[in-house]
Amino acid sequence: MGRAGRISRRLVRETDLQEGSDRKVTTDLNQKTKTKHKTSMEIPTITAYLKTSCGWSQGVRSIMRKYNLAYEDRDIIKNPLFRTEMIEKSGQRLSPCVEINGHMLADVNGDEVEAYLLQAELVPLTAAVADAPTDRSCDAHHQG
Repeated sequence: MGRAGRISRRLVRETDLQEGSDRKVTTDLNQKTKTKHKTSMEIPTITAYLKTSCGWSQGVRSIMRKYNLAYEDRDIIKNPLFRTEMIEKSGQRLSPCVEINGHMLADVNGDEVEAYLLQAELVPLTAAVADAPTDRSCDAHHQG
């Protein structure tokens, strides 16, 4: 008798136990330990302190579109009060700054925001491509 036959007979004997027995019965011989995976991701609360036409700000917006994330776009050029708020919250003057679930990412580009979202498991890994460069400076500020 082969190994499979011995296992089958053992399973039959275990299933023939009297009702109320506390022995566990394995019915799937190929059963493996299963890792529980997150099935639903938390919807993050995102506030982004961005400039109207800055390359880095456009990169952050592109990441938000890539993952179809809702966020509040606080344009620090159009509304100086948003810039003041950004400085108070981030402790520095450089933008973009992105607050995700109360965690401030200061002076970041789109790639850094995406890395944080993935590391925090707030978005799933995707093959989708950003629709704009995610790590490009503000061209107007860096012309030679």
